[in-house]
Amino acid sequence: MSQPQASPSSAAINSPHPSAFAALIIPFGAMSGFVSVSMAFLCTRHGLSVEDGALLVASGMFPHVWKFLWAPIADTTLSRKRWYILSVVLCALGITAMSAIPMSKGNMLMLQLVIFIANLASTFLGMSVEGIMAHTTPPEQRGRVGGWFQAGNLGGNGLGGGAGLWLATHLDHAWMSGAILGVAFLVGALALVCVPEVPAESRSMSLPRAMLAVVLELWQLIKTRAGLLCATLCLLPINTGAATSVLSQATVAGKWSATEDTVALVSGTLNGVISGLGCLVAGEVCARINSRKVYAAVALVMAGVSACMAISPFAKANYVTFSLIYAFVVGMSYTAFTGFVLDAIGKGAAATKYNVFASLSNTPIMYMGLVLAWVQTKGGEKAMLFTDAGAGVVGLIVLGLAAAVLAPSKAPPTSAAR
Repeated sequence: MSQPQASPSSAAINSPHPSAFAALIIPFGAMSGFVSVSMAFLCTRHGLSVEDGALLVASGMFPHVWKFLWAPIADTTLSRKRWYILSVVLCALGITAMSAIPMSKGNMLMLQLVIFIANLASTFLGMSVEGIMAHTTPPEQRGRVGGWFQAGNLGGNGLGGGAGLWLATHLDHAWMSGAILGVAFLVGALALVCVPEVPAESRSMSLPRAMLAVVLELWQLIKTRAGLLCATLCLLPINTGAATSVLSQATVAGKWSATEDTVALVSGTLNGVISGLGCLVAGEVCARINSRKVYAAVALVMAGVSACMAISPFAKANYVTFSLIYAFVVGMSYTAFTGFVLDAIGKGAAATKYNVFASLSNTPIMYMGLVLAWVQTKGGEKAMLFTDAGAGVVGLIVLGLAAAVLAPSKAPPTSAAR
């Protein structure tokens, strides 16, 4: 999740149309979608376990948890366009390699390594797009640009998941699905001509010291009330949407009689569209209602959706219906999370604080994917869905208690004004 921040010089640079950012960020979302939907589905079809599929998804998530640590490298070395070109080439090669390596127990470590490296490259791609946005977006356009950016991100997720799975199950050779997506990444990079170049920022310290400074900054943030509250939020299993990657796996989807084409459509293409719509709806709601209240309400709704899916008959229609409702609620949680964090951290060093916490917010998505896969293996689909629901409710209770404990104490009333 990201929030564009305008730099002081943004007014001096011509602002490109927001659709350019949507096109440029598509590979970032597609890398995630390809692993969490396409590869997760194919895992169990090739004899691997649901837990193996979750491990592959976690390997892709890991770089996104810690990407704030190497953000100074992207900021202070190459220009943003050069970083984009380098990273999109690596993403294209990475997604081709991911599809070419046969899925088997013996290849698990190799798959994890390739997925990790490819997603490491995608973090630099995301940073380059965010850097261009930060320097070219005037304050009055942040909301509009952010909407296009998230639409491209979620649309890319649908492309990588839906189109990736369809190609993988309909073409003669597995590598062809990744290669086609890789070519699409490179063609999409032509959108760079629509945005201005943003040079590397001058740096007053060495890269190791800059990276250490980020860690120290994080520690300083966590020591504050607002920082500790945000850190708590980022570690709790609230609004993770982690059930999607488990529901996308072949043996799990098959319990609802969902075919590969159904999973490709529901967990891929339609997921991107519906979750994007959820982002827009939540944006309108958060403009009228406090983001914290919206975030809490969304968490309860997500838990309710998981519980209802668990107790409903295992039929294809229910798989489609609940998966799409779940996707809509996940989209709402993206926007509500952004509002919650921005409200909590205030204005001081907002860009740094937000990006640190946005990175750390991937932690519960990663560990809940592993937990839900383990529960599904041991207790089945109903137990997995109830665990997803229960974790969200418990997490919300813990967050409420933390907010109450960390709330600043009110000063006693006095008779004299200051």
